[in-house]
Amino acid sequence: MSNTTLTIVFLVLYIIVIIGVGIWNRKSNTSEDYFLGSRKLPAWLLAITFIASWWGGGSAIDLVDHAHQNGLSSFWIYGVPVLIATGLMYLFAGGIRNIRSISQPQLMRQRYNDTTALLLTIFIIIFMVIAASIQVIVVAKFFKAYFDMSYEAGALLGTVIVLVYSLFGGFKGVVLTDFLQFIFFLFTAIFLFYITYDRSGGWEAVKKIAETNNKPGYTSFFNQVSDNLAYVITFGTSWMIQANIWQRISAAKKASDAKKMMLFSFFAFIPLYLMVTYTGMFSSVFYDSVPESGIVPHILSNYKSPIISAILFVGLSSAIMSTMDSLVNTGALSLTVDVYQKYINPNASDTRQVNVGRISTFIIGGAALFIALKIQSVLTISWLGSDFLTSGAFIPLIFGFLWVRGTSTAASISMFFGLLFSSYNLMVALGADLPVAWEIASTKQALIGISISLVLYVGISLFTKDDYAKNRAFIKKANILNRK
Repeated sequence: MSNTTLTIVFLVLYIIVIIGVGIWNRKSNTSEDYFLGSRKLPAWLLAITFIASWWGGGSAIDLVDHAHQNGLSSFWIYGVPVLIATGLMYLFAGGIRNIRSISQPQLMRQRYNDTTALLLTIFIIIFMVIAASIQVIVVAKFFKAYFDMSYEAGALLGTVIVLVYSLFGGFKGVVLTDFLQFIFFLFTAIFLFYITYDRSGGWEAVKKIAETNNKPGYTSFFNQVSDNLAYVITFGTSWMIQANIWQRISAAKKASDAKKMMLFSFFAFIPLYLMVTYTGMFSSVFYDSVPESGIVPHILSNYKSPIISAILFVGLSSAIMSTMDSLVNTGALSLTVDVYQKYINPNASDTRQVNVGRISTFIIGGAALFIALKIQSVLTISWLGSDFLTSGAFIPLIFGFLWVRGTSTAASISMFFGLLFSSYNLMVALGADLPVAWEIASTKQALIGISISLVLYVGISLFTKDDYAKNRAFIKKANILNRK
């Protein structure tokens, strides 16, 4: 049996298993059942699905390639922002869970008003579609490299797989399949780390090749950190308020479980992201440059053992899909609860809401596939998607928990600015001939966006009035220091 045929067999078996998990967990009587697993999932399982959501396609493929080129400081692109976001989330996790909302916009409505909730809904849908499209791009390129199929066919296949098991199982199905996918990918990542370490000859060989290639800061963690500050600022702030992570926090049994989830994840991310970074650095010994298909797909497709190669392929595919399913499910949550239920059919039955949730899952996945077929770049589009949350939602969301003086008017204006600012930058990045005073996807752009958002929020809050009794009640209910 050929390598490709064996891999297809393994992939089909894997798909059958995860679809079976989705169908097994298809029973959902309410929106809370479908999108939060009835708040009955244990902290350790939510932590694993959280890790699987962030330690996915970008880490598996993109970070390895960056580490090959730039060395240990590449950890700042994904690893440092994840640690910053997770650390901040530990502080706010109890408060988020105490509010007991199903979605972020519901929480925003409790703190401010309908306008801010609607704006946040727009941000979430934009971000989730763009972020999911990135995973479609990654899986499409991976399938293309491994099976020699077209990019379009790879994108369609990966999206269909995720949609099928997500449609049936809802959030609980996503969590359980994430658990299986995490185990698969953990094995793959450890194996790739060992392969590259063994083949390279270890750390001393990496140092020697770096000297030969005239890369003096290659093994330094702090080499040219300023080049990655844009990613640290934008990814760190936007991921901290990422709706699919708040969804997992809201799904915890109690506030203390939500905090445990974040603490466990924080310490798990450190070795996981370092392992991926070192894998890329070890590969620099035997790869002069990054192959067109990427280092990881190239290693897997050329591995001598067909069985091991097939298992590793499924493991990496599972990592990509675990990130995609999380993003699609959260986008569907926002469409269902914050658009359909709020504005279209407030009196919809529980059964209708669950069915709309499944339709919304298909809509988000289809939109992500459409974008992935039009744009095939990962890092910049990922940054631009995150910029919507950083410039438009970070300040109102965080200050809503901390500052009773923050008003609904200030939050609305700050968010509207962020929407205009990020949309303008996205149009420039997509080729629109518009004037800009900063480089797109730069530290300067990130600082300008979040600074103006902060100034607008604080300044307007000082000159406008609000229902401070309601604000105090929200902050007291959240009580971010509460560990119970």
